[in-house]
Amino acid sequence: MSETLHVVSEEQHNKLVAAVYRKRGYAAKEAEQGARFCAEAARHGIRTHNAIKALHLDHLFGAGVGGCQPKAKIEKVKNRFRGAQVWNANRKLGQATAYAAIEAAIKMADKYGVGMVSVDNAFHYLWGGGYVMDAARRGYIAYTNCTAALAEVVPFGGKYPTLGTNPHSWGFPTTDAVGFPIVIDWATSVVAMGRVQQFAREGKELPPGAAVDGNGEITTDPNKAKSLVPFGAHKGYGLALMNEIIGGFIGGSLPTIRNRWDQVAGDKGTCCFFFQVWHPEAMSSGAFAKGRSQSENIKAVLDDVLGHGNENCILPGQFEAQAATRAKKNGGLLFSEAEIDAFNDLAKEARKRRWKLADFKVAE
Repeated sequence: MSETLHVVSEEQHNKLVAAVYRKRGYAAKEAEQGARFCAEAARHGIRTHNAIKALHLDHLFGAGVGGCQPKAKIEKVKNRFRGAQVWNANRKLGQATAYAAIEAAIKMADKYGVGMVSVDNAFHYLWGGGYVMDAARRGYIAYTNCTAALAEVVPFGGKYPTLGTNPHSWGFPTTDAVGFPIVIDWATSVVAMGRVQQFAREGKELPPGAAVDGNGEITTDPNKAKSLVPFGAHKGYGLALMNEIIGGFIGGSLPTIRNRWDQVAGDKGTCCFFFQVWHPEAMSSGAFAKGRSQSENIKAVLDDVLGHGNENCILPGQFEAQAATRAKKNGGLLFSEAEIDAFNDLAKEARKRRWKLADFKVAE
């Protein structure tokens, strides 16, 4: 059964989200960037990391408790590598920091073929796929990972959560080949905690083997879920561990005290980001079969993958592209009744007019 979604104009959405950020002390530009990113998540159907999640994360770990510093300035740390930058974000809003980092990496890729930005002392940037998708639309290959806000994942074979959900996000410029950027974006747990929160809002059960309760027992009840399980057993565990190691090289500290400000005690409790962008031209051998161009070769490869009876397979990023098409067709961003209620809690905080469900048309 399809879910009933309601159409909210992007302008109305952004005004409310920016107003909440401003109410919490963020500068106008930060608030605009935060709202812009939340709209991108909603447009592409990323309901686990939309404005509700972003502002909930900020409420729990951000401006109110010192985990994020409104109006903070990014400090560039000197190093000897032209194609790599290291930043101290000074706990600046994650979306604003990530937008700046992907732009810096793109500029380096234009000049050196590849650009890398490592960010210390960061506040979580939410949906990594949004940043690499933006770069891929503009013709670049991009990758990002981050250390998640909290250690909520039990390592393979263990019983205590010592890892974050630790997402990996890749974007590829494949619009000419398939009509949209291929975006491979996943949390390294079976589900993200945002999905648990979404399912709790919507009254849905979790898939089996995704979460454990306070006693370490598998549960499908999102209201009882306390910790998450890595996908693919040891494989997901290895990918989650990768983020913690990369964060450790950048300057990140112990995952079990991250964003737990009552436990930091002089240590570091902030997240780390890693961005890398490639210019496709910098990778080209020029020796493509049958005289194909690089772009034509990518299409040929994807046609082969989706051939041989695989024509109905889904490419990563396809659902997001379909969601964006649906949002465009309906003329706005799409939200459930439960999400509208959550936005009204935010409206109360920002002292803005409540949204009335009857004012929004039902999405086709």
